[in-house]
Formats: sequence, structure tokens, C-alpha cells
Amino acid sequence: MRSNYRKIGDHIREVNVRNKDLTVKTLLGINIDKYCMPSVANIVGTDMASYKIVKPGQFACNRMHVGRDYRLPVALSNIDKEFIVSPAYDVFEVFDENILLPEYLMMWFSRKEFDRNAWFYTDADVRGGLPWKSFCEMELPVPHLEKQIEMVKEYNTIVNRINLNNQLIQKLEETAQTIYKQWFVDFEFPGENGSPYKSSGGLMEKSDLGEIPKGWEYISIQSLIDNKILFKNQDGNHGEIHPKSTDYVQSGIPFIMAKDILHGTINLDSCNFISNEQAKSLRIGFAKTDDVLFTHKGTMGRVAIVPDIKDFIVLTPQVTYYRIRNEQKINKEYLFCLFNSDIFQNILNEQSDQSTRKFLSILNQRLIKILLPSENIMGRFGCIIEPLLKTNRIIALELNKLIKFQDILLSKLARIDNE
Repeated sequence: MRSNYRKIGDHIREVNVRNKDLTVKTLLGINIDKYCMPSVANIVGTDMASYKIVKPGQFACNRMHVGRDYRLPVALSNIDKEFIVSPAYDVFEVFDENILLPEYLMMWFSRKEFDRNAWFYTDADVRGGLPWKSFCEMELPVPHLEKQIEMVKEYNTIVNRINLNNQLIQKLEETAQTIYKQWFVDFEFPGENGSPYKSSGGLMEKSDLGEIPKGWEYISIQSLIDNKILFKNQDGNHGEIHPKSTDYVQSGIPFIMAKDILHGTINLDSCNFISNEQAKSLRIGFAKTDDVLFTHKGTMGRVAIVPDIKDFIVLTPQVTYYRIRNEQKINKEYLFCLFNSDIFQNILNEQSDQSTRKFLSILNQRLIKILLPSENIMGRFGCIIEPLLKTNRIIALELNKLIKFQDILLSKLARIDNE
């Protein structure tokens, strides 16, 4: 053991304060991403007096499923009021903050290497619990308090920027969806005189969807493909051909999985790569710049527009791509907002195979009916939404780099000394 490494158990103590008088009402759980969240447990008829109270600055963790999840759900309470957690959780605190800062300890818990080490200590139970004694035996470097303060400050700067970017992305997405709903659900897009179309007496006609603006269509995605407005994507009868982990290379053709589709774009920094030869041997999707993607298996309904790329990317069979052939008829901004809309997301869930992993075949996707507005409205909508999506992509790119830098900073903790 290096000179500045100490056992976790040397710096923490268990806290077991029960909610006996039922004064604390807020029940939270701990996510595997290590933050507190509203509990999803069914507590009807449950005696809440046995639940444990967590105070600001204390930790809560669930050691029961580390072997199954490969992570230890543990979180530091940074909210200004008490909450309760399941009696099966552990609650603990740092007993001398002049030696170890709780925020620094939480940084250590956030490391991927910590989770791998925790998994190594799990027991032989089916779920792979982490014994409390083993948890306390795990070690971490404990530098001087000044060094801890410096590291926490640097880390919080990154975390705060990540949170800000997430908020900006959410606001941009909400703004785009608000405009989409106003134009294509409420039909209150600006008419010829600038007034809201439907409420100003704009001409409407009946369709299978109900009343829609005159001249608009309610048609299947297949019709757009047949009319060469959209590119015909995967055949829908290909096998689940997927590269093996041993096929991945350091650089080459990006291989995009559902996890790589976030915030309306794809993360080319975290995806795996395959060789050009391997890519050509796979009978799965080849997507290019400006193609619109969405996930249709397992993690349903993530949507992205492919950013500027040199050549092409290869998609896992979990991801569908659509390529626009006639931008006057339909544009990527409309298709992106359509796929992200509540109406389309509900269709995905309702029509998917309700098995353990939801799935909507490509053939069934093409049967989905969508609203096709007039070319004039389509073009105007694209001009309004395009700057929002461009800004979103820029912020998402920065966010990906911040997350990568956050991981680098956490990995450096193992090499901190007392200088």
C-alpha cells in the first residue's frame, strides 16, 4: 500500500437513524450513475418508520447488486433537506472532514476503476452483493486537505459546465418541439398574413388523422420511399450481423450503437471503430452526413442527425436510418422533430413487440403514417429549426469533450501524491 493510501473504513462510520416519527416524507433511491432520484418502489401499505434518514453531507448506497450491475450505486446528499431511503440501503458519513472531504470521496466513488474494483470484491450471491467489510477494506489515496480542495474545485467546475450544457440542450429540444407542435399538431403556423392558420379560419380538410390543412397529406413512410422522397434503408430481413469486440480497431469506420446516439447527434469520440474491409462485409446500414437516425430496438426512440463526416458510418441493426432524396418535399429538420414528437414516440411504443427488449421492425416502421405538409410550410419550418439543431450539435460536442475530460480527471486521482 502506497504511503498516502488509506482504507475507506478508516474514514467513515455507519449512520442508522430511522424515520420513527414519520416526519421525513421524501423517498429517494440511488441510480447506478450515482445520483439521488425519486424512488420507483411501490410503498403502498409500507411502514415508512423503518426507512433510514439521510442528512445533507451523508452518503447512501445499495450494495446488493454490484455483481449484476458492475457498479456500486452510491451518492452524496448535496440537497439541503433530509430524505429517506430503503432500510436495505447503507447510510454513512465521513467523521473527520479535516482529513477527508466527502466531495473528494464521492469523486473516488465516481471512477470507473472504483466500480471494477468493487465488482472484484462481490460475494457469490446470484446478484453479487458487496459485503460491508469488503467495502470498508477498499482503499483510496488521501492527500493533504489543500490538495483535495483543489481537486474538488476543478472537478466541480467541469460538472457545473456539464450540467449547464445539459440544461441548454434540453431547452433547445423543448423549443424545437414546441414549434413543431404549434405548426403540425395545433396547425397554428403563421398563415399568409402572419396570423395563426387554424384559428384565423385557414382552410381544413378531412383525413384519416382528422382535419388537416388543405393540400396536406397523411401518408405512410413507405409512400415517401416509393416516391423517392426518402431513401430506402435496410432491407428489414437481414440477419443480426454484428462485429465482435475483437473486430474493433483504434481508428477506421465508426460503428454506431444505440449508446452513441445522444442529444440529437452521434458521439464519434466514444464509439467503436471497425476496418473498412469489415464494414463492407456487414449487411447492415451505411449512413452518411445528414441522414436521420432513430433506435428501434431495446433503447427505443433515440433520434439523431448524422453530423459532417468524411465518408460513412456503419449502424448496428438496432438503429434505422432515413436519407432524404427530395428536400423540397421533406427536410431533415422536419423528420428529426417528427421522430422526436410525443405522437411518434407513442406510436413506436404501441406498435413495438412488447417483449423484454422492445422491437419495431423496419417493415412495420414503413407502415407508420405521418403528416406531410405543403412544400412552402416545410421549407419555412426547416429555416427556423436548422439554427436550433446546429447550436444543439455544437453544445453536444462540447458536452462529450467535457465528459471525456471528467473521466481523465477522475482517473488521475489514483496518482495523486502529497506534494
